[in-house]
Amino acid sequence: MTQALDRPTITLDEILSQPQCWQECLSNLDRQEVIRKICASVPPDGEWLFIGCGTSYYIALTAAACFAEITGMPARAVPASEVLFFPNSILSKRHTSIPVLISRSGRTTEVVRAGEYLERERGIRTIAITCYADEPLAKNSTFPIVLSNAAEKSTVMTRSFSSMVIGLQYLAASVANHTGLLGELRQLPAQSAAMFRSMPEQVRQFVTSHELNNYSFVGQGAFFGIANEAMLKVMESSCSYAQVFNSLEFRHGPKSIVNPRSLFGIFLSDSAYDAEVDLLEEMKALGATTMAVAAKISARIKAASDLLIEVPAGQTEYSRLAACIPAAQLLGLYTGLKKGLDPDSPRNLSQVVILNDAR
Repeated sequence: MTQALDRPTITLDEILSQPQCWQECLSNLDRQEVIRKICASVPPDGEWLFIGCGTSYYIALTAAACFAEITGMPARAVPASEVLFFPNSILSKRHTSIPVLISRSGRTTEVVRAGEYLERERGIRTIAITCYADEPLAKNSTFPIVLSNAAEKSTVMTRSFSSMVIGLQYLAASVANHTGLLGELRQLPAQSAAMFRSMPEQVRQFVTSHELNNYSFVGQGAFFGIANEAMLKVMESSCSYAQVFNSLEFRHGPKSIVNPRSLFGIFLSDSAYDAEVDLLEEMKALGATTMAVAAKISARIKAASDLLIEVPAGQTEYSRLAACIPAAQLLGLYTGLKKGLDPDSPRNLSQVVILNDAR
């Protein structure tokens, strides 16, 4: 079993490349004129609308929470198919919509068609964030943000997820002229280096020593988007049953599934820290196997966690979001390897979802 978990994969290489990738993307963003153009064009009565599919939708959830907090402007996340099929319920009648379309490949059918619909049929200028400049999404958007350094060979999204989260946080901080957050984002790659040295073996040993049959991840605020992506990474990479909930909602029914073979994973925020630590302790007392990802590590968290990942702490709690997801990426990867699966070729999945007809 140990030998199976040691098998080299492209996905693992890309997970471990994230600090360097973040540094390259931030340097790239510092040079992108499109950021300044967006800042100059944002309407004061605007509502940010983040649009994606799958992992890109979970980027949207994370970004919407960040933008509302950082800019003080209303922000929502919606799946791209909602824009295509129910546009009148999505586009605000009270605010000017500021759509942000998210796709690693720039070719995801629903996202590309949503962008075409907004630009051509509704006359709404769109922002896009992607890893490829020459694909339809970037070409058709008024304001394309391209993070080519985050492009991946792997099927599942790993460094592209965290890099696009950072890219959208960078945009929010630029719009709000939040120089403190920009500084924290620039420090994150170096601050995360120690975590990436210890975390892979820590997660690998956890997977080796535990037999789990279901996974639940929880988070609140922008951490809810991270919890969603953790759920998806474990599901995609290991074909395991996984769920996601807002942190305190787990008490309202879902805790009935807790047992030693169920993982309860929590991404602890600063804003709800005490309540979330109470929840972690409660689930541990009920018999769950527990995973905690946190910046503030207390004796209580150590006692209640079977797997504890410490992430960099910053003045702004949202500045560490990108550093919160790699542990779940590794959890999914090593669990898949333990099952004898190939994480570079996950079952039933392709790198890009292209549909013949999404209308």
